Amino acid sequence: MKLKKLILKNYRNYENFEYEFSNNKTLIIGKNAQGKTNILESIYYLCALDSNRIKKDMELINFNKDMASIYAVVEKTGLELELETIINPPKNKILKVNGLKKTKSADFLRVLSSVNFSVSDLLLLRGEPQNRRRWLDLAIFQVYPLYFEKLSKFNKIRLQKANFLSQYANNSAMLEVFNEQLSIASANVIYLRMKYLKELEKIAKIKHSMLASDEDLSIKYLSVCDEFLSINELNDLIFNKMNEVKDEEIRKQQCLIGAHRDDIDFYINGIDSKKFASQGQQRTIVLALKLAELDIIKEKTGEAPLLLLDDVLAELDNVRQNYLLNAIDDDIQMIITSVDTLVFEDDFLKNVDIIKIQNGKIIN
Repeated sequence: MKLKKLILKNYRNYENFEYEFSNNKTLIIGKNAQGKTNILESIYYLCALDSNRIKKDMELINFNKDMASIYAVVEKTGLELELETIINPPKNKILKVNGLKKTKSADFLRVLSSVNFSVSDLLLLRGEPQNRRRWLDLAIFQVYPLYFEKLSKFNKIRLQKANFLSQYANNSAMLEVFNEQLSIASANVIYLRMKYLKELEKIAKIKHSMLASDEDLSIKYLSVCDEFLSINELNDLIFNKMNEVKDEEIRKQQCLIGAHRDDIDFYINGIDSKKFASQGQQRTIVLALKLAELDIIKEKTGEAPLLLLDDVLAELDNVRQNYLLNAIDDDIQMIITSVDTLVFEDDFLKNVDIIKIQNGKIIN
């Protein structure tokens, strides 16, 4: 899988941006706040229809503009495919593949895959639970596009139940209906999260051991249960838990049970790394997770995904930086941002296309 061309219209600080990628390695150079990250974000948006930098799509549109668009030409299985998304709030975004509109997000999401590795990811373990859930959800989208719809359905029902609780009028029958709907929607989300993490853990353990041979990495999904259950078993368990806290939910006017309350723990030799691991150990874990994501996408889709490295190399020591660059297979296209070329070895720079960015424009 290769990204051949990218065109941005009124996206962030880019009124007009166009570039054709001719190399497997592309380095985007520029000072801070010039728009380097925006390029990677636009590519990742085509893969996940989301970004960990935004709360609403409106934030992606250039100031004083009403809409933005991202267009790309992708080479996949020997064929060239055109992807385009038009962002025009409050209307629904328009999704096109080869010029044809797609009504289902999954039909659009299954075209392009990538792994995004940024400085903010290095803080994954120390961040809030919602940051870890969002990382996991975006990773699952890459290999299972239908998950987008399952998660959207869950969030819709959760908001409906929360609105109902905020104006609860002693209608226990209606609350039970919401609990039935939310428990099955939550079970679908939790099941896929746990299944993905089990697969990710196997690969991440190996990646992690290459940098820390005396440390064993393990991952635990924190939810209503400690073991991997079927969807039906999860549904029953979640529904019963909801009934147990029914009075408390009514009193607090909040949904207290569901996938939106879950978290992820990472352990080194059985010790909680979020609390006790050093900064270097935490970065090694995140590095192992990202490399494992690459392998899973390649295994599940049969195509090598893009790797988007956003200013992350300067934040890694030489050992981790060299391990990352050397661990990437030759068939993986890398697009990297950096303030300058100083952090890269001369041999690496020999086969790299370099783009210089200033104020949202390519400069010579």
